[in-house]
Amino acid sequence: VETYPGVVVIEFGGREIARSSGALRVLETSHPPGFYLPAADFAPDSLRPVEGTTWCEFKGEATYYDVVAGSARAERAAWTYPNPTVGYERLAGTVAVYPGRMDRCLVDGEEVQAQPGDFYGGWITSRVVGPFKGAPGTWGW
Repeated sequence: VETYPGVVVIEFGGREIARSSGALRVLETSHPPGFYLPAADFAPDSLRPVEGTTWCEFKGEATYYDVVAGSARAERAAWTYPNPTVGYERLAGTVAVYPGRMDRCLVDGEEVQAQPGDFYGGWITSRVVGPFKGAPGTWGW
């Protein structure tokens, strides 16, 4: 987990729903980085808590949000680790989104591409080189 020194922007429902100069970047094996923004950097009412959790062997238990902007809703498109495990404590109070479920996500003005597949939430920019887990046939490496 490292502090990202630039600006991260998330657009959804035709609106900017988050802008942060305090994002955290998480690198995991075989993945493009994930970005976690302070919850306070999201527009009010853009994150609606939903039922259900998942477990990450590294970060612990994740809870989820629907992302909402106007009449647009992306179900379970954002997540947080309310009580992250040792080594990931800095993620408490931050929220990540699946970039492929948003209108646009930007890192320092560059539009990101979503990591392939529907399970991982990595953000691919021109500075990130694969191959990455997530596409068909890449599960388990």
